[in-house]
Amino acid sequence: MIDCAVHASLLQRYPMLGSLPAAQLDELLGNASLVRLPEGSVVFDENQACQGFPLLLSGGVRVIKAGANGRELQLYRVGPGESCILTSSCLLGRDHYHARGIVEQDAELLLLPPAAFRQLVSTSEPFRNYIFNLFSERLSDLMQLVSAVAFQKLDQRLAALLASKASPIHATHQALADELGSVREIVSRLLKNFAENGWVRLGREQIDVIDAAALRKFAEF
Repeated sequence: MIDCAVHASLLQRYPMLGSLPAAQLDELLGNASLVRLPEGSVVFDENQACQGFPLLLSGGVRVIKAGANGRELQLYRVGPGESCILTSSCLLGRDHYHARGIVEQDAELLLLPPAAFRQLVSTSEPFRNYIFNLFSERLSDLMQLVSAVAFQKLDQRLAALLASKASPIHATHQALADELGSVREIVSRLLKNFAENGWVRLGREQIDVIDAAALRKFAEF
């Protein structure tokens, strides 16, 4: 049962659903499931069938591609009010997942059945526009990721990542390595070099960015 608080949160996060007729929205919510997932939960995995379309109300999910050697490459993150384009693609193409989704902050979401998602795409222009606009944005992000992986050295990518985050950065070296698709030992060595240059200050699971301009200049070199 979807209570009033969840109903209000849903329309705040996904205002395009407010354009639906009241009866259709009530039917949609009646078929949806409220799911709460703790940090570290696997939302979906490679070669798994898609169980539905998640509308994220709180928390966060990171979508990664894992290699046979255990290394990971982060493809994108999904926050409240956003959607997972991989899930949309799987539902529209009736395909299986080709990546893994992991909860990075305790998450609360509404899960729409596949048939309800397809009906929304078919009948609601605002929802359809929302889905395809996100496809465009994510595709642009993924093209930038491919370009960075193919043409930038790891130290440049790390510099760009640090410069893009608010300081202090609360993250382990392993978390940064996962985000870059590298290994902790290499990232730790590069961070030490950055610290020696006076660009960052390293602490326990914390990095203070001292000279963001220098990091950005190095990343663009």
